[in-house]
Amino acid sequence: MIRIVTTPRLESLEYASRTAREHVREVAGSANEAFGEHVRELYAVTDRAERAEATTSEVDAILKRAMEELAAAQKDLLLKDIEIRRLRTELEKEPLEGQTLTVLLHWGEPHTIYRSREDAYADTAVHGKPQDHVWKCCDERPPREFEWRVETFIYNAGSNGFRRAFMPAPEPVGGAA
Repeated sequence: MIRIVTTPRLESLEYASRTAREHVREVAGSANEAFGEHVRELYAVTDRAERAEATTSEVDAILKRAMEELAAAQKDLLLKDIEIRRLRTELEKEPLEGQTLTVLLHWGEPHTIYRSREDAYADTAVHGKPQDHVWKCCDERPPREFEWRVETFIYNAGSNGFRRAFMPAPEPVGGAA
């Protein structure tokens, strides 16, 4: 088939071609704008996700430390509760004949009461005496002349109280023997 192309037909085709090219440019520009907008949104979403992940990691670390501290506090509380119960039970018991208490004196003033001499000695180590300090028997000088002095008291059921374990020798009155 042979077709004869005339000038008006050629002009019409050129016009249609130009119109189609302009339309392609407009559609390509719109597509590029839409793609750019999608890329910007993708970057923004990625940034938010990364920040959320970092925040989640920080919160996880904080929560882990808080749980560890809570577990330690609960353990400490349980140990203190057990000790309180033990002390209450011991407090409710009646004193036994011959039971001793040790009083730690600091410059003659009562400082603390202990169950044993060893506990009192350990406490003086906290206050400046070395752990291996050799304790000597106190002489007849008054307790206020010693920095640290340990006195033992024994429970006496007859008097319903504690008395000194080692009574000092009575001083002669007026030079009498």
